[in-house]
Amino acid sequence: MNHFCEHMAFVSQVEPKSVGEALKDSNWINAMHEELNQFARNEVWTLVPRSEEMNVIGTKWVFKNKIDEQGVIVRNKAQLVAKGYNQEEDVDFGETYAPVARLEAVRLLLAYVCLKGFRLH
Repeated sequence: MNHFCEHMAFVSQVEPKSVGEALKDSNWINAMHEELNQFARNEVWTLVPRSEEMNVIGTKWVFKNKIDEQGVIVRNKAQLVAKGYNQEEDVDFGETYAPVARLEAVRLLLAYVCLKGFRLH
C-alpha cells in the first residue's frame, strides 16, 4: 500500500479535456514535455520557413491515463498528433507508414532467433 501511495503523487487522476486544463497540472505539463523531448531525441521533425504554397497541418494534444492490470493509473501520456484529415496526397505527403508488425515478419523473426539460438526480449 505504501508503494501505491508514493506512486499516486506523481500522476494525475483526471484526464484533461483541453490544453488549458492540462497546463494547470504539473503532471500533465511533464507528460507534454516528455512527448516534445521524444520528438527532439528521435529527430522526427525539422522546422522550415513557411511559404505561400505550403499547406499547414494543425496539431492537437491527446491526453490519456495509462493503467496497469489492477486498474491503477501508472502514467500520464500526452501525445501531440497531426490533424491528418487536412492533408492531400502528393501535396503534403508522398507515402504513408504505419508502425504495425505483420504476422509473417514476427514468425520470420522467431524462426531466425530459434535457428541462431538468440534470446529475444
